[in-house]
Amino acid sequence: MKQFVALTLAAGLLVLAGCKKDTTGSVPMGEKKQPVAGVSWSVPKRWVPGGERPMRIATYAIPAAEGDAEGAECAVFYFGEGAGGDVTANIDRWVGQFEPTSGPDRGTKEVNGMQVTTVRIGGAYLNPSGPMMQSMGKKPGYRLLGAIVAGPQGSVFFKMTGPEKTVLAARAEFDALVDSLKARAEK
Repeated sequence: MKQFVALTLAAGLLVLAGCKKDTTGSVPMGEKKQPVAGVSWSVPKRWVPGGERPMRIATYAIPAAEGDAEGAECAVFYFGEGAGGDVTANIDRWVGQFEPTSGPDRGTKEVNGMQVTTVRIGGAYLNPSGPMMQSMGKKPGYRLLGAIVAGPQGSVFFKMTGPEKTVLAARAEFDALVDSLKARAEK
């Protein structure tokens, strides 16, 4: 009997050892965006596509986190092959749209063969708008998550801005969007 209990216990432990808990925090993803500059991506299901806006390839509305009065938005830009400035100039411009509480947190990684530069900024957002990008009034407690993708036909820029709680709550979704990037030659 002791041998049977020991074997049953050992078998149970082997089964449990083979079961792996999903700790990646998978994000439900929706539609796959048609390639822009040879880059496609999937959009988190919770994000709502917005209407057309000047200079943007896409705009997504992210619902507000509990306690925030407004949601965030993720804007996607492509200015053409060789256009839009280099990575450093764009990050510097994004930093200039804030009164940051500290320096920007920059990183780089490779996603499906493409170089991606990421940035995180927090502080008072100067809410730039219009052709001269003048401030429309400070918004304290804001964050920006950005990714600049070196696509086959030029850089594609992803910029999410909004209240800190909302942006931090949507960070896994932003990361999932970036991780979904794929290079595909356009015909």
